[in-house]
Amino acid sequence: MKTLNDRLAALQASTAANTLGGILRGIEKESLRVTPEGCLAHTSHNQRLGSALTHPEITTDFSESLLEFITKPHSSVEGALQQLDLIHRYTLSEIGDELLWANSMPCFLRGDDDIPVAQYGSSNVAQMKTIYRLGLGERYGRLMQTIAGVHYNFSFPDSFWQTLQTLEQHTGTLQDFKTQRYFDLIRNFRRYFWLLLYLFGAAPAVCPSFVQGREHNLVRLGGSGSSLHGPFATSLRMGDLGYQSKAQQSLVVNYNNLPDYLKTLCGAITQPHDEYQRIGLKDSNGNYHQLNDGVLQIENEFYSSIRPKRTAKSGETALSALYLRGVEYIEVRCIDLNPFTPLGIEAEQLHFIDTFLLYCLLQPSPPSNTTEAQQLANNQQAVVYNGRDPQLELMDNGKPRSLNEWATSLLTDMQPVAKLLDQSEGSHLHSGVTQKQIAKINDPSLTPSAQILEALKDKQQSFFEFSLEKAASYATYFKRRPLEGETLDHYRRVAEQSIADQAALEVSETEDFDTYRKKFYEQYNYCQEQAKLTHWED
Repeated sequence: MKTLNDRLAALQASTAANTLGGILRGIEKESLRVTPEGCLAHTSHNQRLGSALTHPEITTDFSESLLEFITKPHSSVEGALQQLDLIHRYTLSEIGDELLWANSMPCFLRGDDDIPVAQYGSSNVAQMKTIYRLGLGERYGRLMQTIAGVHYNFSFPDSFWQTLQTLEQHTGTLQDFKTQRYFDLIRNFRRYFWLLLYLFGAAPAVCPSFVQGREHNLVRLGGSGSSLHGPFATSLRMGDLGYQSKAQQSLVVNYNNLPDYLKTLCGAITQPHDEYQRIGLKDSNGNYHQLNDGVLQIENEFYSSIRPKRTAKSGETALSALYLRGVEYIEVRCIDLNPFTPLGIEAEQLHFIDTFLLYCLLQPSPPSNTTEAQQLANNQQAVVYNGRDPQLELMDNGKPRSLNEWATSLLTDMQPVAKLLDQSEGSHLHSGVTQKQIAKINDPSLTPSAQILEALKDKQQSFFEFSLEKAASYATYFKRRPLEGETLDHYRRVAEQSIADQAALEVSETEDFDTYRKKFYEQYNYCQEQAKLTHWED
């Protein structure tokens, strides 16, 4: 097996460094719309923003109040952030006095009934999207679905893959090589992403309304009942208070290769679950509660820190796209909104994640098994709740290892990877940012999670008050820089066109929804015979 140093030496001796300049990155950023008082906005998706179904940059996620901003793929981090900035400036100019919540953990909520499910119109694909969200509410409750985050889409250019394929003497097709190596990256990402939670986790506290009626081990902050927190917590969003599901706890997805990945997820979609069977598909009036009664309604319901992705065609499932055309890019899903920056994400963090992802690709990545999968889940929970505890130990190949020592070792190993990226761009950005993270290991007070708790204590604010202050401040920041001229005209045209596109789709459809849904689920037939969940040998 080639070592990290072997691969680095081979890449440095080739033209591969130059090809890394073709890396593409895209950002998907979620934000709750709230009133000036910090309550969830109950207004419908503003038509001046366009159609949530067909607009390429502005849509909604679970709730009508949960906006999602999507950039196109960019060859630079700065380009993606510039587009995200434009979307924010346009949106804040069109939603009146409403604000965008600046934290991953939500604003004050009055319960599930306070959270409106997103609506997308009357077309079949629109109904699929809304019913899927109704199903999520039935299965997990709507409170959990108000958590916001940042997703980072990332792909290496074919020129890089071609060079790497030649260096590794792989004789199959380029797409097969890319698909397998993306899965190698994903397995290592899952082994090490606890480091990202420590370095960038920004969700150590919540409003009490979020956990009302739920079991938790959080404590009051400063003796006040207005905030709950974990003293050493990093990212509660990524713990059992966030995107977690009892039904999914027994679902151990196999990331060793594409066929096994498809097998386990297709199995979860086609395998009925007793609790969801009791919910039923429809109510007495024939209205759908959920899309199906499987462990998962669709593959997106599986809450993972990273996903292999392929752009799907209209009406095509995400798994079908992967099955037919292989992995195109990966989606990193474990990033909290950073409340100390207006966009919720900044260039330094993304430059480091680029280094981290290339490291995960070049580092040897042995196959995983169920024993390791449980160990990784335990490491994740440990860092979520106690990541800043200087005495914390994680499990590395079945043996305890100090988080501080392991994190320092990983960051040291990443330095030559960062230099390779710098070489491709003619900069020192990646090396500088990677070196900077070591300070956070030596001093946990430098992490965003610690800084949030320190800010609450210094200002004697609740989590709610801190978050609302940030939201109001950033609304002012964006509104002071309104879009003008051709840029403003462009966003207005795109909004109008998206509404026209939605209307045209609704008029053109002739198929009833039951037939559409049936055909959609027939796409999973190729793995019906393998629907039993994969059992891995330990």
